[in-house]
Amino acid sequence: MPVRISHPAVTSLVLAAGLATSAVAVPTTAAAGPADPAVVTTWNAIAARTILTENATPVPVSALYFGFVSIAVYDAVVTIEGRYQPYRWQPHVHGRASTEAAAATAAYRVLSYYFPASAQNLAADYSTALGDIPDGRAKTRGQQVGETAAATLIADRANDGRGANITLDVTPAPGVWRPTPDAFAPMLAAWLGFVEPLALKSPTQIRLRGPDPITSKAYARDFAEVKATGAKDGSTRTAAQTETALFWNAPVPVQYNAALRERTAGSGMDIVRTARAFALLNTGTADAVIACWRAKYDYAYWRPITAIRLADTDGNPATAADPSWSSLVATPPYPDYVSGHACLTGAASETFSRLFGARSIDIDVSSSVTGTSRHYDTAAALDAETKNARIWLGLHFRQAMDDGNRLGHKAAAWTASHEFLPRH
Repeated sequence: MPVRISHPAVTSLVLAAGLATSAVAVPTTAAAGPADPAVVTTWNAIAARTILTENATPVPVSALYFGFVSIAVYDAVVTIEGRYQPYRWQPHVHGRASTEAAAATAAYRVLSYYFPASAQNLAADYSTALGDIPDGRAKTRGQQVGETAAATLIADRANDGRGANITLDVTPAPGVWRPTPDAFAPMLAAWLGFVEPLALKSPTQIRLRGPDPITSKAYARDFAEVKATGAKDGSTRTAAQTETALFWNAPVPVQYNAALRERTAGSGMDIVRTARAFALLNTGTADAVIACWRAKYDYAYWRPITAIRLADTDGNPATAADPSWSSLVATPPYPDYVSGHACLTGAASETFSRLFGARSIDIDVSSSVTGTSRHYDTAAALDAETKNARIWLGLHFRQAMDDGNRLGHKAAAWTASHEFLPRH
């Protein structure tokens, strides 16, 4: 786990990075009137635009940066408002302080640090945010709180393993992953499985049973399912199943963050509960992806497109090769087991369950691929549909979906029981 940053270290980082002119000192007194939770959702939307639209961060990696922003915003908010423990120690603030200024500043500084190419757009966003807050000491103190929360997060994540020179080098063999058609690209962001988690103790903390042996009946069953329903041409998919598959081919961190923005606003959550909701979602999903990528690296299990084209090499009499088989959409450049989409969804549905109840998550999800929206009453319905969708796309075996979803649930459950807890 990351070490806690002492007050002097934070102050030094703030000054060195130009993030603030002074450190902040003691008790938490909010500015008059309840703070507007819209600042949290607004900067979450800005984060989505910055991370993915403007900087084309790979979808799996994007989860990590959503986590960074959400944690810094949460720490800024609870430093002023109280009620919950900060993720990392924060100095308290003397006198009244603007929680909106703190949240906006924390998000702005974190995004600016990690995505300098978006500096101009972010500066405009920040100017707009500050323009809506009355000038005065409360505003200034709020900004200082946000500066320190951002600096603490940035210091905490220094040398965490991001971008390390790690590649997946395995000898091609039956059952073993290899670069897939048509790009035949190496494993994307192999380093992600070795990054220091945000809440978990290590990327390998959550145990997995591993993929089925390729000579087993279970493997043959999963093979037959994805071969029949996931093919680009000649599939047994219905039109409705194809629509569902394509719906879930959008960037899933964007989908779940947008859904939570709408859900928190509709629930009338205050700024503390809203900031905590996003911290839970994005810390849980980030750790789920880290653990998932480590499993992909460690198991290096082949994708359906490889398995089906080379089925005559797998030693399983119940499988038959189809050298021309292709998945409905292009297969991403990383191994099958476990599914990153399933890991993200499991973490999201676990978080939604803890926030709203497993049988009453009541969320609306939109897809940029199909241009449609869908409603989910329960976590079970969300889990079930997303697992089917990735098989219907031809991207995963059933076991990769089931085990990935369980991994995501466990990562989010660990986050909720160890971080962002009420103050005693």
